[in-house]
Amino acid sequence: MNTEEIMALDKEYVMQTYGRQPLALKKGSGAVVWDVEGNSYIDCLAGIAVNNVGHAHPKVAEAICNQARELIHTSNLYYTQQQVELAKLLVDVSPHDLAFFCNSGAEAVEGSIKLARKYMGKGEIIVMDNSFHGRTMTALAATGQKKYQKGFGPLAPGFKHVPYGDLDAINKSISDETAAVLVEAVQGEGGVVLPPEGYLKNLKDICQEKGILLIFDEVQTGMGRTGEMFASQTFHVIPDIAALAKGIAGGFPMGAILATKEVGSAFQPGDHAATFGGGPLACAAAKASLNVILDEDILSKTKENGGYFKSQLENLKDEYDIIKQVRGIGLMLGIELGFNCVDLVNDMRDRGVLVNCTAEKVLRFLPPLIIEKEHIDMVIRALNDVLSKYSD
Repeated sequence: MNTEEIMALDKEYVMQTYGRQPLALKKGSGAVVWDVEGNSYIDCLAGIAVNNVGHAHPKVAEAICNQARELIHTSNLYYTQQQVELAKLLVDVSPHDLAFFCNSGAEAVEGSIKLARKYMGKGEIIVMDNSFHGRTMTALAATGQKKYQKGFGPLAPGFKHVPYGDLDAINKSISDETAAVLVEAVQGEGGVVLPPEGYLKNLKDICQEKGILLIFDEVQTGMGRTGEMFASQTFHVIPDIAALAKGIAGGFPMGAILATKEVGSAFQPGDHAATFGGGPLACAAAKASLNVILDEDILSKTKENGGYFKSQLENLKDEYDIIKQVRGIGLMLGIELGFNCVDLVNDMRDRGVLVNCTAEKVLRFLPPLIIEKEHIDMVIRALNDVLSKYSD
């Protein structure tokens, strides 16, 4: 089928919840994807920070194939070697002690909220304006962007929203019913917004002083995206709970909750579950993906190439007044423009580069962590061509 035929079938048989690009992808390798007509694109979105080790990494593909031939699903009524090995590996590379496995970022966030409430014996969660935590009803209530909530009320109670980066607002919002503060280390959907200097460390200090928990939403920042395995390591702050997903299993759907031993032990049999969570196939993919990050020194490459990418974006900012700000860390980058960037996404696609527009005016770059400088140079050339059109 060609792209038009696929789009027609989608319109007829699929609920229209996505504003898709007019593009039907067929295959990928590394940082490049191809559509059904054979056109190639440099992927600077990576499935929205999912394909961290690139498309069709041979070690991940081999792990999935081998595991699929042996055992795909068991439920969590039984032990599997793959799950306990992955749990140990995650604990070894993180500042945490225990893991729980689920299937998505929204599940990981909701499970983190449940864990905090169970441990603390109270239910209020302080969350941030401009945040994004998922599309399920509780994650939606925690999200600090009304555009995602419109039409889905009543929302789940128990959340207080405060401005991101405002420590005074945090202090004023803490009450006797507060269980935790939930925060993205870097706000991704909010426009690649970094925390103010010292904010996360001071936030941790406040939580410790007040006797409440700190939850990091690392769904987008985790698994090497910021140049360390987790953003908590980048900012030298250890949360009590961390929600993971996206890049954890090399593109295979998976989520996880990590926690300190004291907090994680609050979950007892029957408290929480996921039928597909931590299945053998997902765990095999996640182990392979994590080992690629470790064995191929992907974290160092992310820092180096992320720094190079950001410097090239800064050079464009010096040339074009329409770029208001360049921001980001590692390979989680964005340029804020003075106008809506939706049309730029289309123009970049026409030049063989896939990016997206978030927060209306931020062109976001989330390439696979294995992207090479030659690909970055091609992206910058395409972006330069596009920006020149809008600056005329």
